[in-house]
Amino acid sequence: MDSEQLSALAAPLIDTGVDIGTRAVGAVLLWLVGRWLIGLAKRMTNRAMDTRHLDPTLIRYVDSALGILLNVVLVIGILSVFGVETTTFAGLLAAAGVAIGMAWSGLLANFAAGAFLMVLRPFKVGDFVEAAGVVGTIAEIGLFATTIQTPDNIRTFVGNNAIFSGTIRNFTANAHRRVDLVAQMSGAVDPEDAIARLQRSVAAIPNVVSEPAPVVEILEYNPAGYVLCVRPSCHNDHYWQVYFDTNKAIRAAFADAGYPGAGPTFYVRQAS
Repeated sequence: MDSEQLSALAAPLIDTGVDIGTRAVGAVLLWLVGRWLIGLAKRMTNRAMDTRHLDPTLIRYVDSALGILLNVVLVIGILSVFGVETTTFAGLLAAAGVAIGMAWSGLLANFAAGAFLMVLRPFKVGDFVEAAGVVGTIAEIGLFATTIQTPDNIRTFVGNNAIFSGTIRNFTANAHRRVDLVAQMSGAVDPEDAIARLQRSVAAIPNVVSEPAPVVEILEYNPAGYVLCVRPSCHNDHYWQVYFDTNKAIRAAFADAGYPGAGPTFYVRQAS
C-alpha cells in the first residue's frame, strides 16, 4: 500500500477526529461557561430572595430547583453539540414529567402548598395554631409536611395541602387571647354583688391584662338562676394558667361571699 492510499484512508479518520475533537472542546467550553452562568443565576436569585427576607427553606428549594432545571438545559445543549437529536429527548422528558406529575399529584399538591405557606406565612415556627384539625405548636415547616407539637407531647406531621386548603387559626398572632368561662349562679344571689366580686378577683389573677379589662356580665337565665360569663384576657403563653386560676377565683369568691349553691327551683302548689 503506497503513501497515496494511506493518505486516502487516513483523511476521513483525521477529519472525523478533528470534528470529534472540535465538538469535545466546544462541549467542554459550553460546560464550563454554562456552569459559571448557572452559578451566577443562582447567586443572583438567592441575593434577591435574601433581600426580600424570604423563608430559608424556600430559598434552598428555589436554589435546588433552579440548579436542576438549568443543568438539564445545559446537558441538552451539550448533546446538541455532539449532534444528538434533542427534540425527541425533550419530548420524552416532558412526557416523563407529566407521568410523574400524575402519579405524584398528592405529593406535588403538598409541595405547592408548602411553597405558598412559606411565602404567605400564616404562621411561623413557635406559633400555637389549629391547622387541619390539629392543635399545637409549630415545630417545623417543611416542603411537603408541617410538624406540630401537640400539648399532650405528640409530634404530629400534617400534609401541607391539608393545612393550606383548610382553616388556620393562629392563637399567637395577636397580643392577647380571651379566656371564656361561665359561672352558674343561684337566682337568690344579687347579680351586681356577684359581678363586682368576680371582677376584683379576676383582675388580681397573675398575667391577666388590664387592657382589655376582664368582662363579667349576665350571659343568660335558666331554671337554676342565671349564668355569668367570665372573660379575662392574657397572652397565649399564659392561657391555661389564667384559665385554671380563673376557675379557682370563681370558686373562692363565691365561697367567701357565702352564696348558696345553684339548682333548679320548683314551686309546688297544693290543689284546694
